[in-house]
Amino acid sequence: EGQLVESGGGLVQAGGSLRLSCAASGFTFDGYAIGWFRQAPGQEREGISCISSDHRSTYSADSVKGRFTVSIDNAKKTVYLQMNSLKSEDTAVYYCAADVLCGFGVRDHGLSRWGRGTQVTVST
Repeated sequence: EGQLVESGGGLVQAGGSLRLSCAASGFTFDGYAIGWFRQAPGQEREGISCISSDHRSTYSADSVKGRFTVSIDNAKKTVYLQMNSLKSEDTAVYYCAADVLCGFGVRDHGLSRWGRGTQVTVST
């Protein structure tokens, strides 16, 4: 069936950077839009960034625009989320998902494949 595995989370001070990775095994990203989501305790899951199914365009939510960048390495079957200028409000579990709706927002359409998440904690 294939799976996604996120990595790269951790504890970082406010203003710092992290790079998250989302690696696919058992399938490729060809033809799939890939999204990054996050969920903080007590809050709903938020779609924050995605790369389109042709891997040519990206979307970022206002909450992360200018600070987070999504990219893809098809040869490595890995999608990255570079996170700069981190804030305490970025603290959450971060998930990647394959086969999402990516355009004016990023959403799961019910058939997306999900990773298990990686914790990002930003200290002040």
